[in-house]
Amino acid sequence: MIIPITGNVNYPITLDPTVWIFDDRKILLEEAFSKRAETTVKEDEVEKASKRWDRAVFQSSKPPVNPNISRKEGEKILTNSYVMPIRDFIDNAEWDANAEKAVLVTSSDEITISLDLLRKCLLLFAIDGKIIKEDGPVYIFYPDGSNMDNPIKGLQKIIIK
Repeated sequence: MIIPITGNVNYPITLDPTVWIFDDRKILLEEAFSKRAETTVKEDEVEKASKRWDRAVFQSSKPPVNPNISRKEGEKILTNSYVMPIRDFIDNAEWDANAEKAVLVTSSDEITISLDLLRKCLLLFAIDGKIIKEDGPVYIFYPDGSNMDNPIKGLQKIIIK
């Protein structure tokens, strides 16, 4: 259920999609391919950064406390399908300047795509609030949704070359 990002990167990392259900970066699948979702994510990121700054500056003596999730919010989270942008993970791995492409190793094939395309992809990690066991742990969608009916399934490893 983990996906290593290896190859021509400064920091090889391992993705664990099973813990993303409560991650604030997740996007509802229904909203993932609309311009509105992209704008909302950027605004949310700015707002979250602002709150982190305020906590660090004004509450330096108190550790940050994660707010509790209400029962209603928890039920909503556990009934929806979500995607996660891969951008942050790829940026954290920091591919080398001479890297040219990404190889997606699946359970049945190897698919080569550009690094720019990979950086924009979305990873479907939960269907109806449950992890993807069959052909999982994630499905890869292109940023324009052109492969919605036929996503890349069974991802086992991402190799930057």
